[in-house]
Amino acid sequence: MYPKREDPRDAFVSSHFRTIEDLPQSASVGTSSLRRSAQLLHMRPDLRIAPLRGNVDTRLRKLDSGDLQAIVLAAAGLQRLGLSDRITTPLSPEVVLPAIGQGVLGLEVREDDQKTQDLISFLNDLETELAARAERAFLKELEGGCQVPLAGYAKVERNRIVMDGLVAELDGSVILRQQRSGGKDKPEELGVALARQLKAAGADRILEKIYG
Repeated sequence: MYPKREDPRDAFVSSHFRTIEDLPQSASVGTSSLRRSAQLLHMRPDLRIAPLRGNVDTRLRKLDSGDLQAIVLAAAGLQRLGLSDRITTPLSPEVVLPAIGQGVLGLEVREDDQKTQDLISFLNDLETELAARAERAFLKELEGGCQVPLAGYAKVERNRIVMDGLVAELDGSVILRQQRSGGKDKPEELGVALARQLKAAGADRILEKIYG
């Protein structure tokens, strides 16, 4: 089951600059996400991407120490921790496509426990469920993991699901991005079809190179 999705966007966080475009030449931006770094470098090849690990507080302290000009985090994580005020600028999916399932919580229930399923069924948000199912099918078809710069974001628009998918070179030199829509009754089929569409556009060669 899937409660209503939190903000799926990434968040640009900086003490002195409002946007990615405002960053000075060769600015240091902290992120350990290949998905984020590839998209950032595609926009600004001059940026220096610095590894950024640890919990949210640790990452914010590294920014506040002055070693980094900006960091990029999930908006949902900051909002859930009551740190919305640290978001300088939310990055729209048109600018930086989110990770699969970003902002989504999943509730696990035993398959044979119908009583519990019935009790918490009111928590399930159908639009979030459909989007998550499409995104997960997309990820599975591409055999993606944390070592691959790929992204996918689905949303329900009227009676259809619209999904954007992306596969990138590690250095951001090539970004392949495609969109596809489909009926609400077949979210998994949409995710798989979009993944195959990207493969046909050249994503298969990028993935083969990354996987070695």
